[in-house]
Amino acid sequence: MTELDPVFADHRNLLFSVAYRILGSAADAEDAVQETWVKWSAADRSEVADPKAYLVRIVSNVAMDRLRSAQVRRETYVGPWLPEPILTTADTDSAPADDVSLALLVVLETLSPLERAVFVLKEAFAFTYGEIADAVGRTEDAVRQAAHRAREHVSARRPRFLADRRRQREVTERFFAATSGGDINTLMQLLAPDVTLWTDGGGKVRQAHRPIFGAERVAKWFAGVGTRAYEGVLPSEMTAEVVELNGVPGVVFRGAGRTIATLSFDLDEDGRIIGIHNVANPDKLAAVAAGIVHPLH
Repeated sequence: MTELDPVFADHRNLLFSVAYRILGSAADAEDAVQETWVKWSAADRSEVADPKAYLVRIVSNVAMDRLRSAQVRRETYVGPWLPEPILTTADTDSAPADDVSLALLVVLETLSPLERAVFVLKEAFAFTYGEIADAVGRTEDAVRQAAHRAREHVSARRPRFLADRRRQREVTERFFAATSGGDINTLMQLLAPDVTLWTDGGGKVRQAHRPIFGAERVAKWFAGVGTRAYEGVLPSEMTAEVVELNGVPGVVFRGAGRTIATLSFDLDEDGRIIGIHNVANPDKLAAVAAGIVHPLH
C-alpha cells in the first residue's frame, strides 16, 4: 500500500477491525482494506461529507462480497474451518474481548454475509440502524430484521460465560504445563466433561478432521501430541508462549524456525475449559508468525 493520506490513516485500524470480524481472516481483511484504499484514492473527496461513514460503507461491501466467495471455497475445506487467529493488545484490567474471539467468529460463520455485517457494525461498533443501512445499501427496516435474526442466532450459540483474563491466563498456563508433561489427570481437572476440541490443519498438516468430544478423549489427544514429534519437530525442540490471541490469552507453539500452531480456550462458569480451538494450517498462521499485533477497535 502506498503512503496513506491522513484521513485514511486515521481510520485504517477501524477498517481492518470491521473487515476482519466480517471475514474471519486477517489476510482477506488486509486485502479488503487495500481495495478500500484504491476506491478511496479514486473518489472525489470534495463530494464526501463524512469520510468515516464513506470508508466503512466501502469496506463493509467489499468484505461482504469477499465473504460470499469465501463461503463457497470453505464448503470443500478439509476438516473444521476455523478463523485465522490474530495477536491483539492485552489489557489485564478489563474483560476479554468477546466480539473478536475465535468462538464468536466461528458462530458468525453460520450467518449470511448481510447478517454478519449488520451484526458486526451494530454489536461491535455500536453503529445506528440508519448508519448501518447506509453502509450496506439496505433499508433501515431490512437492517433491523437482519440484526434481529443475527442476534437471536448468535445468542443461542455463543459462549454464555466470559472468564476474567487472570483466570483465563491461569488455566491456559496450567493446560500447557499438563500437556507438555502428558499429565492426563491435570488435564481432566481442567476440562469440562462436555468439552469440544476443534483442530484446523486444512489438510496440510496432521490434525483431526472432525471435532473431538468429551474430557477423556480430549485429554488423551493432548497428552499424546505433547509427548511425540509433530510435523518433524520434537517436543524438546518446541517452544510455547502465552500471548493474547483474539482478545483472550492463548498459546503460540513454535519450532524448527516456524510457527506451528495456536490454541485458544473458552471457559464455563466453573472456570473449566468447555471449548478449544487449535489452528495449525500454515496458511492461517502468517499474521501470528510475522508478529503483527492488532489493537482492538
